[in-house]
Amino acid sequence: MRALWRGIVDDSLAEAQPAFFPRSAYLQVKQIPDAAADYRQRLLGNYRADIHAAHVFLGAGARSAHLLGVRVPREWAWITPGYCYNRVGYWHVPGSRLVYRERGRVRSFGIFSLISWRGEWYVVHLAVYDRPGTVDDPATGPGSYGPPGGC
Repeated sequence: MRALWRGIVDDSLAEAQPAFFPRSAYLQVKQIPDAAADYRQRLLGNYRADIHAAHVFLGAGARSAHLLGVRVPREWAWITPGYCYNRVGYWHVPGSRLVYRERGRVRSFGIFSLISWRGEWYVVHLAVYDRPGTVDDPATGPGSYGPPGGC
């Protein structure tokens, strides 16, 4: 998640890339026509827009903001094969929170979707999947977890 935070602070997809769901995994998971193009155009394009939106949200304080941690809810969901056009199942956790300190104040915003792949957690959607280029549920303090569910 430090890579994700660095990417947000620097408005850099390249820096945030290690926190993002790997292309090779996506190609194994998705059962859709041209999953490679979907990954590159939609999924990665949305992530790029979300990174930029979070950077803009931090504004002039981006460089002085410090990541405190990521809060992850205890409720995870097993996404079964066949659901959401998936070939294989995986663990999904919705509504996690990036918690940071900026100018002495604790703040947070959501990570809409994390997926576990081979024991590692990756961001799939930083913002709500159908609202790319936004910041999910910003809050003063650690905030509250997002709703359960998702793909």
